[in-house]
Amino acid sequence: MNRLPLAVNFCPTGMVPRRRDSPHVPITVAEIVESVHEASEIGITIAHLHARLDDGTPTGSVDVYGKIFEGVRRHCPDVIICGSSSGRDWPEFERRAEVLDLRPDLCSLTLSSLNFAAAASVNEPEMIARLAGRMRERGVVPELECFDLGMINYGKYLIRRGVLSGPFYWNLILGNIAGMQATPSEFAAALQAIPAGYVSVGGIGRSQLTANAMAITHGCGIRVGLEDNLHFDRDRRQLATNAELLQRVHRLMNEMQYRSMSGSEFRTAILGAPGSSPDLTGVSGMMRP
Repeated sequence: MNRLPLAVNFCPTGMVPRRRDSPHVPITVAEIVESVHEASEIGITIAHLHARLDDGTPTGSVDVYGKIFEGVRRHCPDVIICGSSSGRDWPEFERRAEVLDLRPDLCSLTLSSLNFAAAASVNEPEMIARLAGRMRERGVVPELECFDLGMINYGKYLIRRGVLSGPFYWNLILGNIAGMQATPSEFAAALQAIPAGYVSVGGIGRSQLTANAMAITHGCGIRVGLEDNLHFDRDRRQLATNAELLQRVHRLMNEMQYRSMSGSEFRTAILGAPGSSPDLTGVSGMMRP
C-alpha cells in the first residue's frame, strides 16, 4: 500500500514541565538524546528541542544545546534538528539567538506576543525581525509558530516585506487559552489563511489528541510530545510518556494510510534551497507551493 508521508514534529521536553509534574519529562542532556533516539526508532521527522540544566531550569546555552545536538546527530543522523528562540524566560536578543550559532536545521520563531494561562511570551516586531535576520544569516529555516490567526497574518506581512523569504514551515499550536482552539472552524480558518509552505499542527494539554487527529485527517504534519501535553487521557488522570503519545499518532496515521516522513524527505520536499520551489512529489495535499 502506497502511504503518503506526514512530517512528525517531536517535542519531548519544552521549557515548562518539571519532574514534579511528571517523572517522564526528559531533563538532562542524556535523557533528551535518549528520548529522541527512542522516538526515531518509532518514527519522527523533526526533533523540536529545548535545553535544560540538570535541575530542570531552561537554558539557551550553546554548551548544553551543543551536547544535545551532537548526541542527536550521532544517534539519529536523519532527524531534522529544531532549536528554540523562545523569549518566555529571557528577553535579550543575543540569548534568544545564541542557539543559531550551532546552525540547527530549523529554529522556532513565534510571530507575535501571547499570553499563556499564567505567563507571557513577549515577541516585539523588532525582535521577530532580528531573529529572522539572524536565522537567514546562519542558514536556519524558521519554524513559524502560530497560536492565533493574527500570527498567521503577521507572517504574511513579513513575507510581503521580505523579512521572511522561504522555505515556509508553519507550526499551528491549538488549545492555548489565549489563542486558537482545537475546533474544526478555527482550524479550517487557520489553514485557509496560510499562503504557502508546509503546515504542522499541535495541541496543548487535552487538545493534543484532537489536534493530532485533525492534522492527520487533513494531511498536515503532526506536532506531538510532553512539551505540550503530559497526559494520555482527556481526563488527565494517566501520565503519558513521549513514546506512548508518539505510538498513538502512528496508529492514527496507519488507519488513515499515512506514514512518518523521513528527515531526508523533509529536506528535499520542504526545506530545499532558500527561494527555490519545493519538490512536491509524493507529499500530501497540505504542501502549498
